[in-house]
Amino acid sequence: MTVLKVRHLTTYRYRRPVGFGEHRMMFRPRDSYDQRLIEATMTISPRPSALRWVHDPFGNAVTLVRFDRDADELVFESRIAVEHFPDPIDFQSEERAKTYPFSYAPEETPDLAPYMVRQCPDPDGELERWARRFLRPGQDTPTGRLLMTLTAAIGESFVYNRRTESGTQDPLTTLHLGRGTCRDFALFMIEAVRALGFAARFVSGYLYVPTRDGPRHLGGGSTHAWVQVYLPGAGWVEFDPTNGIIGNRDLVRVAVARLPSQAVPLSGTFHGSADDELGMTVEVQVTSEDPAEG
Repeated sequence: MTVLKVRHLTTYRYRRPVGFGEHRMMFRPRDSYDQRLIEATMTISPRPSALRWVHDPFGNAVTLVRFDRDADELVFESRIAVEHFPDPIDFQSEERAKTYPFSYAPEETPDLAPYMVRQCPDPDGELERWARRFLRPGQDTPTGRLLMTLTAAIGESFVYNRRTESGTQDPLTTLHLGRGTCRDFALFMIEAVRALGFAARFVSGYLYVPTRDGPRHLGGGSTHAWVQVYLPGAGWVEFDPTNGIIGNRDLVRVAVARLPSQAVPLSGTFHGSADDELGMTVEVQVTSEDPAEG
């Protein structure tokens, strides 16, 4: 077990004092058997006039804030600490799911169905053909090997690059350009495995970069995104196509959703002209701490 600490600082700057609409934050990690929240604080400047918490349809913790004063700078600082238990992946799925193709049980299908429906256009079946390259023609394919190979192929076939624009690019755009961000790669993998009949969902959170272990992971220094695929008997298994990580190692899970647009870490509006906006900066630091040394 390791304690991972995250400091997430977002600063918006404006040419003159402006008013602010409601802002929506998803900074609080999800508690689970492999990740236990032990500390969470948030500092906002200017001070909000109202703050409330809600749970979204996926059970994510969402903070909603309102403001009653103008300012030329808006700052959000989140600090969290979690006990992190790396979960070794041995794909202990049910016997029927050990090879692909397989079918989900009738009692699971209604709940998994929303995560099986493809959400992005693929009129000529390009994405599905890309995914089917990893099947063994005429015979069953080991499910774990299929998903691991597909995860590795994304990281090896596409070039990672940061993009300042908000949003996530369409999977066909990622396929044609051969590059993207972690969010782009996550959506690409989700749609690829959905094309094969898997239930998959988007995960937003943070990545710990253990520099002492050699090459740096891609996607450090900002929020990160990856994928969960549901396997009967194993549950929701984590796959990070950006770094080829299988399982939760070095990943801090904050939100899960059917689509990337449903798991945006921070969003909101301001009242003014477009020229008033001077830009936004984001700083994310993820550090580890041995509890024995604390």
